[in-house]
Amino acid sequence: MVVTVGVTELVLQTIRSLKCWSWLKDFLAFGYLEARACIFAGSFFGLLFVSTRVDVPGLHRYDLILIGALLIQFVLVKSKIESYDELKMIFLFHLIGLALELYKTHPSVGSWSYPEEGLTKVYGVPLYSGFMYSAVGSYISQAWRLLNLQLVNYPNRLITILLSGLIYLNFFTNHFMYDFRWWLLVAVVIVFYRSWILFTPLEKTYRMPAWVSFGLISFFVWIAENISTLFGAWQYPDQALGWSVVKWHKIVSWFLLVIICFVIVVDLKYFKAKRNPEAENGS
Repeated sequence: MVVTVGVTELVLQTIRSLKCWSWLKDFLAFGYLEARACIFAGSFFGLLFVSTRVDVPGLHRYDLILIGALLIQFVLVKSKIESYDELKMIFLFHLIGLALELYKTHPSVGSWSYPEEGLTKVYGVPLYSGFMYSAVGSYISQAWRLLNLQLVNYPNRLITILLSGLIYLNFFTNHFMYDFRWWLLVAVVIVFYRSWILFTPLEKTYRMPAWVSFGLISFFVWIAENISTLFGAWQYPDQALGWSVVKWHKIVSWFLLVIICFVIVVDLKYFKAKRNPEAENGS
């Protein structure tokens, strides 16, 4: 953590010392902190790329990815880039994602598949798959701390929890009953339309409508999904004969999934604040 904080502070001090417009300094600081918040996601993408180029005798690629992902987590926690609280959060996202994977890849559903062999596959799903959901949660948690995120007019917690539950349930039920995703999308906009997210790259604080931030995250996750499928992390049915761009409507699915991740992060930080009222925001 000392090294990481030192590097981050050095970069931010360098940006502060630049002879340029203040808005440009904030933009550069924001870009750096956003990249820093993606440290786990970026490392995981690097691992996916390496796994397509490195062949370890006697070790399936899916198993190599799992070992690599665990090593990344070990390094991030030991170096205190990630806290133990964030590790617990990542583990929770992993379980939520793995449960969804097990259902979506079932032969009767077949939303996507993992065609390669692996010793660490459970009912056709490699255990590393949950880390792809963890990457989203890790980003939100890291960005919360690094950008000193604050919420304005955040909706009633019970409503957000109920909405998240319905969104998650719809991911399962939409295959055998009406798909409510568009209604849920409208519900998200209605519930969060007065909510703002405040963030501070350097000294000046900016704000963004919460639903806009959800949309931006979803778009970049969709881009990341295209990169992941290109590297063979998983495969959609229309990619069986060759890679193709992931259909744009997946952005809506990621938008809804981001809501679940965001609500979980907010609630876990809320409970931590209740236990320790003097804890700093985003700690």
